[in-house]
Amino acid sequence: MRRPHLAPRPSPALRIKSPRRLIAESGADLEGHGLRRTMGLFQLVCFGVGAIVGTGIFVGLSDSVAKAGPAVVLSFALAAVTCVFTAFSFAELGGAIPVSGSSYSFAYATLGERTAFLVGWCLLLEYGVSVSAVAVGWSQYLNELLNSLVGWQLPAALSAGPGDGGVINLPAVVVIVLAATLLVRGVRESARATAAMAVLKIGILLLFLAIAFTAFKAGNLSPFATHGAGGVTAGASLAFFSYIGFDAITTAGEEVKNPRKNVPIAIMICIGLVTLLYCAVAVAAIGGLGADAVGDKPAALSLIVNHVTDSTFGGGVIAFGAVVAIASVVLAVMYGQTRILMSMSRDGLVPRVFERVSAKTATPVANTWIVALVFAVPAAFASLDAVVNLTTIGTLAVMAVVNIAVIALRRSEPDLKRSFRVPLYPVSPILGVGFCLYLMYGTGWATWVQFAVFLLAGALVYAFYGRSRSRLVSAGDPAA
Repeated sequence: MRRPHLAPRPSPALRIKSPRRLIAESGADLEGHGLRRTMGLFQLVCFGVGAIVGTGIFVGLSDSVAKAGPAVVLSFALAAVTCVFTAFSFAELGGAIPVSGSSYSFAYATLGERTAFLVGWCLLLEYGVSVSAVAVGWSQYLNELLNSLVGWQLPAALSAGPGDGGVINLPAVVVIVLAATLLVRGVRESARATAAMAVLKIGILLLFLAIAFTAFKAGNLSPFATHGAGGVTAGASLAFFSYIGFDAITTAGEEVKNPRKNVPIAIMICIGLVTLLYCAVAVAAIGGLGADAVGDKPAALSLIVNHVTDSTFGGGVIAFGAVVAIASVVLAVMYGQTRILMSMSRDGLVPRVFERVSAKTATPVANTWIVALVFAVPAAFASLDAVVNLTTIGTLAVMAVVNIAVIALRRSEPDLKRSFRVPLYPVSPILGVGFCLYLMYGTGWATWVQFAVFLLAGALVYAFYGRSRSRLVSAGDPAA
């Protein structure tokens, strides 16, 4: 008996899930996948600010200053330019494909399943590992706050990992558990908390500017580029960590009111606001105390305010703001992580437990607690420096893919509804790719080696798990 002819199964690289199918499956234009639309534009902007402003500026500023000197202002500007070009691409794709998958879904709709999985793998690094790094920074400022309030700090054994002279970073674990507890209660509650914390931390940074500029000395900015162009690039690669999180706005695509309009607007507002704040803080910090005094100092902003006011009260206020700011980053970034995993689970590429949504709270409860458990471990035992560069290079790689995805989608779906279009197309996305690659170069060869190993691990996970379990294949529609 003649066997029926079977069409060859397309390569995973060619398994593309159309934007229309992504939107239909997620219910992104309705009430999607058990999720509820509760966030308006203001809450979404606050969510974006909550995801961005935290450890990068409150803790990471000193590391960037150590690399670039007073020219760290240029480092922040260079990182911002990279983000602006990529923000244009995120805005267009977020308005055209308003689903929870963010960069992962954008890659799936344009560049194929294998690329999408590796993007999702990198997002696990960006959203997940950065939660651990941010929690470590929270612990530093919590100790600074305790010292200002009661003249006492947690012992090093309980507030730092082995790499930083301690045993376990207990506060880092606590902030992750608190964020998970709030997230499982519901998006409405999480959004309100994030909005309140975002407004507070912007106020704290404005207070810092008001204090630091009273001691501003132009001579502290000279010599300006003490480490040359290489120092500016290295500083920008570190400063980029301060901007990580704006793409988390697109992970809320299924829980935002009118996402096609509000997602692009929120992205552009957040990038503009954060860039102005960061550059102003960098100028005020160095002008108020000098690059040598700021570089490589923990809790640098509190140190500056203590010096200017000649007391610990002002530094305590800044430390309080940092504790709130960094906690909001943990909350917002963990939210983004769970929604990425939910989208990947929906496609069959990770276990189904990650897509289950509680009928009572309309949140992925099991997903959230698994994420909290997994990333509390490195937060408890790893140092901040060990993950910043790796997280940065992974995020930059994802952003480069998003810029490429805009070009690919314009060609494959020219008539797709878009509420925002990248200006100066195709120059903007091409420049976005170029700036991403330039900052990736600045992370150093050791980080590249680590990133290559990380990608190889992701490719193996996909080959032995995700490839055969993809729902595009099980549904008999590999081309989608």
